[in-house]
Amino acid sequence: MSASETDVLTNYLLRPSSLTSILTFEQFQSFFPPRLHGKPELRSLFRDLRAQRDLVLAAVEASIDEEAKRGVAMRKEVLKARQGAVAKEEEDVDGEVELERALFGNDSGVPKSKHTLTSIVPELDGAAEALEAEIRKLNAEELALSESIKQTVGALSDLRYGKFSNGQIRDEIVDGLTSLRDACESKM
Repeated sequence: MSASETDVLTNYLLRPSSLTSILTFEQFQSFFPPRLHGKPELRSLFRDLRAQRDLVLAAVEASIDEEAKRGVAMRKEVLKARQGAVAKEEEDVDGEVELERALFGNDSGVPKSKHTLTSIVPELDGAAEALEAEIRKLNAEELALSESIKQTVGALSDLRYGKFSNGQIRDEIVDGLTSLRDACESKM
């Protein structure tokens, strides 16, 4: 588990920072001339320095606590903003995207919808009905194209045998072949 912001700041700013952990009284005395080592003012000066250091540490600790509270508030604001953005995004989603989401799930590239078992069943029923309607539509379109192809092939059989009942057959053949090619390319 990673350390929290408060733990990091406390460990690096407060724990090793008390005066006695940095400097003992004997080390403090060594900064002064040897003739002053026995003076009571030196011990009083060390206590005053330690008290000032403790006040600074208390202020730093209060700042850490305040920063932690601000961090929590900022996380809440970011979470609310994200939830608002997701809600707005869900409002903007059209039926096609919903169908993709139902069919492909996470692979569709659309943000994941949060459903329960009771809410997903009607969604899946609707998606299945939409797919069945699309299949019926494609089957009808296939039949119409197949019939068109049969008519075109029938008309082209005259060309095969050299029977031209229509003088403008060349233009009709080109148009028929163009429409056949377009129909085939649209299905690929």
